[in-house]
Amino acid sequence: MEQQQETLITMTDNAAEKVKALMEQEGEEDLGLRIGVRPGGCSGFQYSIYFDDETNDDDEVLDLKGVKVLIDAMSVPYIAGSEFDYVDGLMGAGFAVNNPNVQGGCGCGSSFTC
Repeated sequence: MEQQQETLITMTDNAAEKVKALMEQEGEEDLGLRIGVRPGGCSGFQYSIYFDDETNDDDEVLDLKGVKVLIDAMSVPYIAGSEFDYVDGLMGAGFAVNNPNVQGGCGCGSSFTC
């Protein structure tokens, strides 16, 4: 199981720290970070990232650096091998998914193709 977690998705220290801080603000202990892919955007897919208190039967449940991560079965092939990061720079701050499966994206940067 541990090997599968490492190859499915990784999380940087910056992302883990930011997620933990945001979860603490929410004040709920049983939240998981749901990372998924949904149809939409101008290129075909976009990421869906939010806190969820429910785990579905077909979810992959990972513990990455103390963060409970939930990935639905449909999203697994699209984000396998990705790195989940948090960046804070001159152009703004936010979460980023460094996905080796992406073959192209739109001009606005909010969607991608696989």
